[in-house]
Amino acid sequence: MAAPAQAQNDARLGTDVTPIHYDLTIRTDLKSLTFTGTAEILIEVHKPVQSIILHAASPLELESAVLGSAQLKTESVRPAEHIRVDEKKERAEIKFAGGEIQKGEHKIGLRWKAQLDDSMLGYYKSSYPKKDGKGKAFYGLTQFEPCQARRAFPSFDEPAMKATYTISMISRVGTVSLANTDVESTSHLGAGGAFPRSDLLNDKFFEGETDKEVVGKTVKTEGQTKAAVEAQDEGDFKDDWEIVKFTKTPKVSSYLVAWANGHFEHIESSFTSPLSGRTIPLRLYATWDHIKQGQLALDTTAKILPIYEKIFDIEYPLPKLDTLVASDFDAGAMENWGLITGRTSLYLWDPKQSGLQAKKGIVSTQSHEVAHQWFGNVVTMEWWDNLWLNESFATLMGEVIIPDRIEPTWKVHSNFITDHLARALSLDALRSSHPIEMPCPNEETIQQIFDALTYSKGASCLKMLSNFVGEEKFLKGVSIYLKKHLYGNARTEDLMAGISEASGVDALTLMKNWLSKTGFPLISVEETEKGLKVKQNRFLATADATPEEDETIWQVPLQILVVDSKTGEKKVHSDVVLTQREQEIELPNVANTTYKLNAETCGVYRTLYPVSRLAKLGDEAGKASTSAFSLNDRMGLVQDAAVLASSGYAKTSGALTLIKGIKGEEENLVWQEISGALGNLSSTWWEQPQEVRDAISKFRRELFKPVADRLGFEYSDSDSVDTVELRTMAISTAAVTGDEATLAEYKRRFGQFIEKNDDSLIPGDLKTSIYTQCVRFGGEKEYEKVLEVYRNPPTPAHRSSAIAALCSSEKDELIQRSIDFILSGEVKNQDIASFVAHLARNRLAKRKVWGWFKSHYDEIMERFKGNFSIGRIVQLTFSSLSTEEDAKAVEEFFKEKQTSVYDQFLSQGLDSVRAKAKWLERDSKDVEQWLKENQYLA
Repeated sequence: MAAPAQAQNDARLGTDVTPIHYDLTIRTDLKSLTFTGTAEILIEVHKPVQSIILHAASPLELESAVLGSAQLKTESVRPAEHIRVDEKKERAEIKFAGGEIQKGEHKIGLRWKAQLDDSMLGYYKSSYPKKDGKGKAFYGLTQFEPCQARRAFPSFDEPAMKATYTISMISRVGTVSLANTDVESTSHLGAGGAFPRSDLLNDKFFEGETDKEVVGKTVKTEGQTKAAVEAQDEGDFKDDWEIVKFTKTPKVSSYLVAWANGHFEHIESSFTSPLSGRTIPLRLYATWDHIKQGQLALDTTAKILPIYEKIFDIEYPLPKLDTLVASDFDAGAMENWGLITGRTSLYLWDPKQSGLQAKKGIVSTQSHEVAHQWFGNVVTMEWWDNLWLNESFATLMGEVIIPDRIEPTWKVHSNFITDHLARALSLDALRSSHPIEMPCPNEETIQQIFDALTYSKGASCLKMLSNFVGEEKFLKGVSIYLKKHLYGNARTEDLMAGISEASGVDALTLMKNWLSKTGFPLISVEETEKGLKVKQNRFLATADATPEEDETIWQVPLQILVVDSKTGEKKVHSDVVLTQREQEIELPNVANTTYKLNAETCGVYRTLYPVSRLAKLGDEAGKASTSAFSLNDRMGLVQDAAVLASSGYAKTSGALTLIKGIKGEEENLVWQEISGALGNLSSTWWEQPQEVRDAISKFRRELFKPVADRLGFEYSDSDSVDTVELRTMAISTAAVTGDEATLAEYKRRFGQFIEKNDDSLIPGDLKTSIYTQCVRFGGEKEYEKVLEVYRNPPTPAHRSSAIAALCSSEKDELIQRSIDFILSGEVKNQDIASFVAHLARNRLAKRKVWGWFKSHYDEIMERFKGNFSIGRIVQLTFSSLSTEEDAKAVEEFFKEKQTSVYDQFLSQGLDSVRAKAKWLERDSKDVEQWLKENQYLA
């Protein structure tokens, strides 16, 4: 599979010294916004070494170190003579008095200090409003995945370096301390909050400081500024301290260790293990301003944990499970063992104001993170090249299999086609894509693999495998895998072995190229006298794969659906697997038979039919609920037709004809596919002549306005999920395409909000659309009202809607105002990517936001150093552009830049621009002609 150690040696410490147990003590001072720490690490030295090398990174400053025997006889303690810190490699090499360190068990004592910065990495600060409304208060929390534990404590910061941990938190009395496990004891320390002493960490150790050398310092670009520490009021803190000791963890990887300290409030619940009968407490923690909106996340946790236990046949292993909702968070959420953390927008929900999409997001996010408590935490990937083992499975399990069991009306298996399969194949169709299993030679590469390939393509491949072997056997294989590697590390081969054992299918052979090779196949279908001739070639977004790019042969489960022309009986031929470049398949009377490849759209590929067959497929799909094709099949047909057109394997006019032919469709999710396809066309055609853009809008209006009129504006508690989503999408599309009646109704409803501060006429699910279109077609009055919402949002969903609206104006001065607002200091770092994304969707702001990025490049790079967000921000600033000249200008700007921290995102963005440029070059006349022939364009 993916190349292991050789390409990845530079990022790894080696195995001469490994950790066994950490005793960590962290002292948090929320007044000065600093923390200090000590550690006693029990290590095993596997062969004699001259020094100990472990990870340590800024802002952590390592002050002193000692080495003792495992038995800790005082006379055996050896002080450190020299600490050499390499800031670029994020490592510290420690040499101790007495020279060589012999094979066997030893203890390292360490002491360090650091600031709680606002980087959203390591142990950092997050802010929230004080109850009296006078300024901000702060708390500290951790984010260690993938390589950031070293920013909070010196560690062997690699997934395979598992160890047990005992964590103690020193903090001011009145604050709440949290960690992976439950509290064992709380002791009052009084003034000063001194660290406990031991034989290894004695008074002499705390007084001394070891000689240090720092190499590889990062040179900061001139003009960059470091965020100042924001002091809090003296009256908030008393010099009265306590120490909270937590129970010992099982063996765990460093990136899953977690702790927090602050003025948190909580709500609680529990679940009873169906395997042992043990009752396990569950809590959700948040600050005072958010705690009332945490109930849905807590209820979801209690509901899904017993289901996971039954599926895995393994009891949840920790004594509790907490969730901490964070006001500042770089990722979406993090599966820290026993202490899940996540951002407010994915964890807070108000049943009266938040809307359906927010509810869905919370359930799927928490279900995803709970899946990790087993798949990733109990059994962890051996190295980051196998990250997909964690994330793909948590995506499939947490966002499909479990939600389907607790919310069957959500149709999550069908939603997967839009939410994950399309997203995965869109990225994987670019030349700059990468394999699911990707070599990770350094931290910069590791940081960039948390993308749609690792999450969504991996999940799509697992779903294809599950569909092929059967879900029950698939999940049985997962249980076998987990049990064989409990509290250890594993690789892809180990998971496939478990599934093979349960199913009798050689899963590794079937899946090898799907996981280890870049790309996916296009299956071309030719109808012959005997049946079908199918051929596989690599699919590219520009339809121009070279022979060198088209060497992979995938094992493709074709899943051929055939409808008996006499009886109408449907049968899926699940045993047909394409294992070579071309293959003949017998199908009598093929010309008069209804058939479709990729039944239920579970395969990770696109299908290209002959033009004559595509018309027949469209006719059959157009029968909607009476069609031989299921909901998933109809979704797949629309998605394939649109993507094949945009990529150049078919004409766009053909896809438009297919879409026009199925306007009698009633299923929400098919309409979602149609909406996505036409939205992509519209956003790519953004610089085409006004009359062409108006004609595309007219076509979209013709499709969606009748749906909007039929469903109306009024939401009801009795509405089905499909009705809510279809109404929201149809009305929003009518508005964005300029329907006058819809916009007039928007203005009426928003007008009451402006005049009376009464938003009761604005449904939660239409909030984003109403805010956005009223600002887009309005002026300063509408803008100011939305800005007010951004500054004081009743829910996180309100803030998200406000961000979208602030970026939607068509007035130059308001566009510039929003661009200037991004770095004003008022926008949290976690929200900046959202501002950039929405500005890049605004036709009149696309080039302005690219110009802003170029002007503020150095400041942005410094602010987001090490964050997940940086690659996405870079890509968003230009990837909505659509000419070859744009691509060349982007390349020119980055030519002299150090791009290693975001090079994958840069390449993918450039490929995306060029794919759009080729689509326009190829099909702009084709689309114009179709619009004329169908009387949308004069």
